[in-house]
Parts: sequence; structure tokens; C-alpha cells
Amino acid sequence: MGGLGNKDIMANNIKYYMNLNGKTRNEMCEALGVKYTTFTDWVKGNTYPRIDKIELMANYFGIEKSDLVEQRSVNRKHNAVEINVLGRVAAGIPIDAVEEIIDTEEITEDMAKTGTFFGLQIHGNSMEPKFSEGDVVIVRQQDDAETDDIVIAIVNGDEATCKKLKKYNDGIVLISTNPAYEPMYFSNKEIMDKPVKIIGVVKELRAKF
Repeated sequence: MGGLGNKDIMANNIKYYMNLNGKTRNEMCEALGVKYTTFTDWVKGNTYPRIDKIELMANYFGIEKSDLVEQRSVNRKHNAVEINVLGRVAAGIPIDAVEEIIDTEEITEDMAKTGTFFGLQIHGNSMEPKFSEGDVVIVRQQDDAETDDIVIAIVNGDEATCKKLKKYNDGIVLISTNPAYEPMYFSNKEIMDKPVKIIGVVKELRAKF
């Protein structure tokens, strides 16, 4: 079918640019001034946005309207780098030795040049509404991070967890974006004793719709 006016192509392109920019449906609805049900119909290919909303989305993503309404080329595969998506990461096992590889994702060659990356599937609802069960985050491996980074951390030998980091002189706090979960404070001594280890920083979200 032709690229212009195709609801499925529009739906796929919206999801592509949402994933690329780490945006949730709620954030999109707020930015565009539309109801959640309306936006959901767009990303499911049930309805087609009005031209003014297409223009708003294009401006929001910093792209051309044609990037939303036309079939994307196969995303410059020769410039893409494939990384493994891990189901879980346990303490004491190097990332490259993890056997629970559930999928693969692609990152740009430019991103790949900035470090070593892996994908990690989100479990549970502690990081909603930003990240939901089944979403995949793209993580750059590193053992330190800055305040307000979203990090992957291993606490007391448990499986890796995704949390927002706050750093203080006397310790750190790992914060869930879901207010139902209490922040976890660790003193500098606890960071060493438990231990608390940061294994990476989240750089992208690949939301699963």
C-alpha cells in the first residue's frame, strides 16, 4: 500500500519515535492535548490522527511530518549494532556470561561507540508509569552514575533492579517512580558491606505496547 494515509504505518512510526525518545503514552497525551483513548487508537492503528496532531507530533519529536506518515526505510541496518536483551541479571555473573538472553535490540553505531550496552527486560511495576512490566531498557554498562540517572543496581546479592539514583555525601537513595514503593536509603558503609553495586545507566526505553 502507499505510505500516505496508512493507519498501520502511522501507528508503527509513532511507536518507533516514542521508543527512540523514551516517551510514554501519558506523556504523549499531555504534550498533544489528546485523550488517552484517542492516542491508544492511533498506536493500535484503529484511527488516523488529524493533520494538526501529526504536525504537533512531528514538532515534538523534532522530525518531519513525512517521517510519521510514510513507510520508514529499513532503518539503515548497516549502521545498526545488535545487542542482547537479558531477562534477568544476577549478582556475581558478568553481563557477557548471562545465559538468559530473551531477545535482541538494535542501537545506532554512534551510540555503540560510547560504551558497552545491553538490554534488560523490566519486571514488576515499581518504575511505573515510566517503565512497565515487559518493557526493555537499553543500558550502558558502568559502575558509577550521577544523581537523577536511572540506574541498574544489584543490592545485597539479589537480582538487578531498575531505580532512580540520588547521591548524597553520606550515601545514596534508590527511588521507585511508583509512589507505592518506599525509597531505599544506603549509607556509605552499607554500600560497601551489603554491597550495593551499580552496573549500568539506562539510556533508552523500548516500550512494549
